[in-house]
Amino acid sequence: MGKITVEECISDGVVIEGLKVITPQVLEDSRGYFMETYNYNDFKEAGIDQVFVQDNQSASKRGVLRGLHFQKQYPQDKLVRAVRGEVFDVAVDLREGSKTFGKWFGVFLSEENKKQFFVPKNFAHGFLVLSEYAEFCYKCTDFYHPNDEGGLLWSDPDIGVKWPISDSMVLTFSEKDRKWGGIKDFKR
Repeated sequence: MGKITVEECISDGVVIEGLKVITPQVLEDSRGYFMETYNYNDFKEAGIDQVFVQDNQSASKRGVLRGLHFQKQYPQDKLVRAVRGEVFDVAVDLREGSKTFGKWFGVFLSEENKKQFFVPKNFAHGFLVLSEYAEFCYKCTDFYHPNDEGGLLWSDPDIGVKWPISDSMVLTFSEKDRKWGGIKDFKR
C-alpha cells in the first residue's frame, strides 16, 4: 500500500465506517508528474475490494452544487476526484442501523491535492464547485439507473452540512436538486 495513503473519516468524534480519503503517491520531476489513480491491489489492501463498472466525468462552473444523490435499489460505491479545479465533496451516511446514520463528512478535492474520496454504497453524495471551473471524475460499482434516483435536500438542517459558500458565490442547482426532501422523509 505504499502508493496510497488512506485516511478514515470522522464526524462528531466518530469514525464513519467505510468512508475513506485516499491520497496517491505523486512522482514529480521537471517534466511534470505521474500517479496511479487506481490500483486494485493497493485498494484491496486498504479494505476497498470493489470492481468498478462505470466511469463518469462532469464539468461545472463555480457555484454549481450537485446532490445530494443516491441510488435506491441499485446502490453504488463511488471513487471520486477533481481532475481540474476544486470542489467540496460531501457524503451522508444512509445505511440502515448505522451508528453514524445521518452524519456527513466533507473533503476538499482538487487538481492540486489530487485526493480521492471513496463513498460506499448507501451514502448520499454531492459536491459544490469552488473554483471558476471544475472537472469531476468518478468510478462506480453499479450502472446508473435513471428511474432509481433518490436525493436529499442539500440544505437540510437535520443533516447540517457546512458548505463553504462565500458571500460572492451564486449557487446553481438542477431542478430536481431544488426539490428533494430532508432526511426525516428518507425512504429507500
